[in-house]
Parts: sequence; structure tokens; C-alpha cells
Amino acid sequence: MKTIYTCFCTDVIHEGHLNIINLAKQYGEVIVGVLSDEAMVRYNRFPAVSFEDRVKMVEQIEGISKVVIQDKVFYDDIIRTLRPDYVIHGDNWKEGPMRAIRENVKEELAKYGGELIDAPYTYNETVRRIDLKMREKLAMPEVRRHRLKKMIKLRGLVKALEVHSGLTGLIAEKTFVEHNGEFDQFDAMWISSLCDSTAKGKPDIELVDMTSRFRTIDDVMEVTTKPIIFDGDTGGLTEHFVYTVRSLERMGVSAVIIEDKKGLKKNSLFGTEVEQTQDSIENFCSKIKAGKKVQLTESFMIIARIESLILEKGIDDALERAFAYVEAGADGIMIHSRKKEPDEILEFCDKFREKNKTSPLVVVPTTFNSVTEKELHDHGVNIVIYANQLTRSAFPAMVNTAKQILINHRAKEVDDSLMSIKEILTLIDEL
Repeated sequence: MKTIYTCFCTDVIHEGHLNIINLAKQYGEVIVGVLSDEAMVRYNRFPAVSFEDRVKMVEQIEGISKVVIQDKVFYDDIIRTLRPDYVIHGDNWKEGPMRAIRENVKEELAKYGGELIDAPYTYNETVRRIDLKMREKLAMPEVRRHRLKKMIKLRGLVKALEVHSGLTGLIAEKTFVEHNGEFDQFDAMWISSLCDSTAKGKPDIELVDMTSRFRTIDDVMEVTTKPIIFDGDTGGLTEHFVYTVRSLERMGVSAVIIEDKKGLKKNSLFGTEVEQTQDSIENFCSKIKAGKKVQLTESFMIIARIESLILEKGIDDALERAFAYVEAGADGIMIHSRKKEPDEILEFCDKFREKNKTSPLVVVPTTFNSVTEKELHDHGVNIVIYANQLTRSAFPAMVNTAKQILINHRAKEVDDSLMSIKEILTLIDEL
């Protein structure tokens, strides 16, 4: 009997999957692959149920002869192992980034005469509602909150993009690319104090209060599912910070990062050009301990940001603080620098990892932007935050558009540089 292979990356079996199975049974023995958690995440689909439950769910489908694990998004390894006579998939993979997977399958099948079957994709209201329900589940606070820790475990390196509105949240949520045979996307979102303040036309001096910043979180959370890392500035007074922790945890935020400075906040990239005062190790440790004491779940993270390199106090001071903050309960360490080269960041990471192999390390490569994610990960980094690039790219584009309209007294000249309203609206899901 001939064999036919298909692979599912889903948390629920619906009519569309059953249509695939029923069509496959007409060709022979049906083998179904279940995409592993690691591959699911790389495919931009975070699993809402455990891998074991997903396997059991597929095993219960009538007419399947075997269930196997597919560890990669691309099918080449599984096809070489199983050598199926046919591979079947919904025809939705003919367009967009998924087309690269289809081409990979065709290439592997052609090596021994296997055939590809593009089944008509099932589009109906029932399937749409099921997919929407699964996305809504991922957006729930208790589900979203724990995703950052799980992503670090699954991917090793998590990429976060700055967002400051619902629309920028959708960009971070839905931007998904295929490049050189690899899929990639952002894993998390960074709600920056700088960009949140800038979007409101306010200076970055902790002028925008937490109530206003929480509204930004609400706007982003309402339309996205990915985990959120919150820029908590200095954390404010310890008595206030504990309430911030409780609020963020309740909302479903995954982590807050607070910096070890005190007094009126000044942006770190000014370094020693402006007066900035670093908090004492003792006081900052007390703030960390107070925050950890009031949190209610194991999934929420308090990450300590060290400003020693910014203030030119050296790596030894940064390391002393890092180990003290971890001892006080910090769930991770962010090390920052304003130098153009990453040397001191990499040196810090290497020396930190000599003594601490497990605490997540976070970097923000804004000034030292020539370093690659792989290089950072090779030195022990777990989270890379692209902290302000959306804001910095949007501002010059908008200024140029405004100038061109004034110069030409019409909007025609700027049309080629604008995205259509229709394209923007495709980002926004309708209920």
C-alpha cells in the first residue's frame, strides 16, 4: 500500500484538518506528523496546549496509521526518513512565506518520484471562529504571562521589538519572514518608556505616569498575543514599585526591567554628559526583594538593568552588582552600553557566565548595532531588545511626508512612499 504524509501544527482539530485526512485516505496509508514545540515557535505559532496533548489529539483521528514527530518546519528530514509516495497539504501554502516550505517538499519528492497534493483549503465561518478562539486563548493574561520564560527555554534567544501602540503591536505580532531557507519573527514586545513618552510628545523623564503607560499596555494586549517586556525605568520608590509589580503581573505582562539609577531619570544614552546617579547595591537589592515578595506567580520576571558601563564605572562594578542582584532575587540581568562596539558587553557576558550559567542575560544593541544575534547568543545572551527602531524609522518618514505635502500643495508626490490603507487594514483582525 502506498503511503501519504501530512503534518499538523495546530492546537485543535477542525473540519479543515479532517478534510485533509479524508482526502489522504483515498491515496493509501496515512501518516501524520505533529510539529514539535520548538518547530511550532519557529513557525510563528506558539502552542496553547502541551506537545503530548497535541499528539494524543491527532492519534484519536480515525483512519490514521501512524503519528510521528516532525522536528523542523521544513520537511526534508522527515521525507528522507519516511519516503512517502505522496505529501498532502492545504493549498494555502502556495502564497507568502509558506511557499518556501512547499518548494522544499517538491524538491525532496522529486528526488525519488514522490508526488505533492495541494488540497483545497477549508474556508468557512466555523473554522475561522475556531482559529480566532485559539488566538484569544493565547492573549489571556495567565497564558501570555508565562510565554517569555518558555520562549527562552525553547529558542535560547528571544528577540523583542519596541511597540508603543496597538498598530505597532500588530507589526511585531504579524511580521514573519522566510529568508535563506529559515523562518523568523519577533518573539516578544518591548514597551519602552522612551518610545511611549515620545509617542505622547513628552520628555523621557518618567513624566508619563504609570496609569497612562498601563493604557498603552492595554492597547497592545487587546490586539496581540506575544509576551510583553515592560520598561519600568528606575521602578520609582520601592513603596510604589510593589504596586507596579502587582498591576503588571495581573495584566499578563511577562517581565519588568528596572535600572539601578535614582533621582530624575535621564536617558542612558546621554551617559556622563548629564548628571545621572546610580543607586547603591543595598538599596537596589531591597527594591528587587520587595518586588519579588509581592508577586503571586512564578512566571513573572523582574530583571535588573545595570548602568555601570553607561556611567563608565567599569566591568568589575557591573559584575559585582549583577551577582548581588541575582542573589536578591532578580530573574535576569540587563547590561547596557552606549559604545559603538560590543566589546565591553561581550566581556561582561563572558565573565558573568563563568559564575552564572542560568540567569537570563538581556542586551539592547542600539549603539553597538553591528553585532549579530548569533554572536550575542554565543556569549550567553538570551534576550535581544530592539528598543526604539520603529519610532526612529516612523518619525523621519512622517516628517518627510508632511514637508512634501507643503512643498507640492497636494499628496500625489508622496504616494509611492506610502502603504495603502487596504494593506494597513489587513493587519487588523475582525471579530
